[in-house]
Amino acid sequence: MTDIDVLITFAEKDNETEKKNEQGWVTQFRKFLELMLYQVLGSKPVIVIKSEFDTATAPAMDNAAVLVAILTKDFTQSGRCLDLVEQFYKNTSGSQANRVFKVLKSPLTLPEQPPRLRDSIGYEMYQLDAETGLMKEYADFFSQEAEKQYWMKLVDLAYDIHESLLLIKQGESKSGSVKNIFKRKTIYLAETGHDLSVQRNIIKRELLRHGFAVLPNHTLPQRLADLEREVRKDIESCSMSVHLIGSAYGEIPEEGDRSVVDVQNKIAAEVAVAKRQGKEEFMRLIWISQNLKNASDRQKAFIDTIRRDTEAQEGAEILQNPLEDFKNIMREELMESPESTAINSATGKFIYLVHDKVDLGEVAPFREVIEKSGFNVLTPAFEGDLLEVRKRHIENLRNFDGAVIFKGKVNDQWVRMKILDLLKAPGFGRNKPIQGKALVGMGNIDSYKNQNLTLINSDSSKSIDHLKFFLQEFK
Repeated sequence: MTDIDVLITFAEKDNETEKKNEQGWVTQFRKFLELMLYQVLGSKPVIVIKSEFDTATAPAMDNAAVLVAILTKDFTQSGRCLDLVEQFYKNTSGSQANRVFKVLKSPLTLPEQPPRLRDSIGYEMYQLDAETGLMKEYADFFSQEAEKQYWMKLVDLAYDIHESLLLIKQGESKSGSVKNIFKRKTIYLAETGHDLSVQRNIIKRELLRHGFAVLPNHTLPQRLADLEREVRKDIESCSMSVHLIGSAYGEIPEEGDRSVVDVQNKIAAEVAVAKRQGKEEFMRLIWISQNLKNASDRQKAFIDTIRRDTEAQEGAEILQNPLEDFKNIMREELMESPESTAINSATGKFIYLVHDKVDLGEVAPFREVIEKSGFNVLTPAFEGDLLEVRKRHIENLRNFDGAVIFKGKVNDQWVRMKILDLLKAPGFGRNKPIQGKALVGMGNIDSYKNQNLTLINSDSSKSIDHLKFFLQEFK
């Protein structure tokens, strides 16, 4: 067993600040990652940061479950950073779990990255200006821009680390793979052209949060023969493949004449035939973008082939509709739950009453007020395993019209995590706006004034009236 869950290594320059009392980029990243992992693990993780010149945490090398490397040009030019990565790989060479994750603080092409880390999936945590193409770091981690990129990537990273820690702690020899831990389907979510990378990441997040294993879980090879071998191996281990086709044709592998997107679709069709002959379950979903104005002639020809060629369509359902509708169809195929069925059949507006099990008694009067005001009340799950509890939470985040966080016996860290969840709710596949958020709390709640929340002090004799006034805004 390891004493350290996550060891973060970085170049010293990447944590420097202009102001004395300001926290560095890596220090803030560590804090936010700890919050996210606390959410998915259910307990506070042990995270240690180690710069290239740090010798105080030297013993951590043999005592860490996971290594997170903060990649920048300074990192790639630091012999100490590269040696640390090399040593960690050597220490964990027999592990079946993914033990090394790379976070890109600034853009780096594959050739610029250390050879050891090129095959690892990267988590881009920088901001790109759409107009100029210039990179800049986030000055405000709670801005709309950060919500779309930084926090979503942080969620991805937290869940991927969670899966690795689960493998390590449950015993790799027994579990063998993430797929066996979850006992759920494995989905092949095909790599896309650059124009649909954000949409692919959103779908990937949904699948992972619902307990599905998602492939590919590594960077695809650049040579055609290696690419075909890896893609076929991954798709054969899946029960479904999902392909998003946009206006970009995609990269063409070395020694190939078809794009990676095209190759994946071709192999999925071949696997579908083989599985059908072997009477195995396998389904294909192909989504074609409605906006193909900028598609090249070659991409248009590829799309026409998908529509007309029976081989390319083998075992596939082809849809050309709004992406939200496609995601809803995918959910129905994979993730329909009693909770979502009940929500879909209910009428009226939904208030998500976010509270902890320890506050069940204190929150009851406020729940009664919400129900008597004519709203459907969504509540967290407290029974079942972590994945089922999380699934209910995600379902609620996807469907609420307004949210009320109740702070009773819980601490400030718990409240902050729930506020972050509400901040990230648009990335969970919502198709309606959030109409309002409130915090009902005991004691001093002034520290939450800048969180875009209606604050209601539950110690006040008028707290019920204030809640009723908040609810009136929805009508």
